[in-house]
Amino acid sequence: MITITPPFDPRVDLGRGLVLANPIGVASGTFGFGFEAEALVGITHLGAIFSKGTTAVAREGNHPPRIAETAAGMLNSIGLQNPGVEVVARDYAARWAQWPVPVLVNVAGADISEYVAIVQHLDGVSGVSGVELNISCPNIAHGLDFATEPGAAARCVAAVRAVTTLPLVVKLSPNVTDIAEVARAVADAGADAVSAVNTYLGMKMALHARRPVLPGLGVGGLSGPAIKPLALAAVAKVRRAVGIPVIGIGGIATTADALEFLVAGADAVQVGTANFNNPQASREIVEGCLAYAEQHHLQRFTDLRWQEQDHPGSREPSLDVD
Repeated sequence: MITITPPFDPRVDLGRGLVLANPIGVASGTFGFGFEAEALVGITHLGAIFSKGTTAVAREGNHPPRIAETAAGMLNSIGLQNPGVEVVARDYAARWAQWPVPVLVNVAGADISEYVAIVQHLDGVSGVSGVELNISCPNIAHGLDFATEPGAAARCVAAVRAVTTLPLVVKLSPNVTDIAEVARAVADAGADAVSAVNTYLGMKMALHARRPVLPGLGVGGLSGPAIKPLALAAVAKVRRAVGIPVIGIGGIATTADALEFLVAGADAVQVGTANFNNPQASREIVEGCLAYAEQHHLQRFTDLRWQEQDHPGSREPSLDVD
């Protein structure tokens, strides 16, 4: 256990009163709704939990196989298997309300009216600390339409913003021409924060069968270490584009990975695929980041942030992390 010595303050303010105890969260789809993980690894070390994707009605998800391992990560095509928002709001949130860690519900819809209806169902529910609006899921019909066009993204966010006072985080897709343009659009439409990035579209072939491993079109979301350099670049680009908090996601498996995202401009991060390989990854990263801050006499984690104008043409700063 790391003792936090004043004046260091590890908290992260995501807006509308949502303050995380530290910048380390767990990504949607990699931690379930938190119940199994609570028993297995605990949750009290976390800054936030981003729940499994939730839709208006229950979904069974895609036909198996749903996951394919890659050389440096994994492809998934789960298809948003979940019990639906009524169960989440009625049953799951009551348990979350007893936790010291905020839970933000990841929400996915097929059209704007569906996003609005889901968020209305969650608004004011004890135990729901915020919403992560998933406008970029590659595994649900039409979901990518909102993430790839700034105007569509803004309309979706504005419609949701109009029906809730909950903190609203918008999850951005990397599968776009200009992620900064989309980030600006959702910020202007009322997003309190953005998370970047969702998975990259990828494919794996079963050579012996001469077809994709995953069913349907064979495409899934690529996550894990393979996407980390791409995600870092996306976070840095988004940071330059918006003034609201940015939550970095993509290949974070170690303390150094998390710190690199904070240097790139993230205010907080989400640990995702690493949870499957090492269930203790988030705890190790929290402890590692706090130890680093203590060792380097930081006042806040934002002290790490790379200021491009202050270091033109400079090399990347060393993090000195084992």
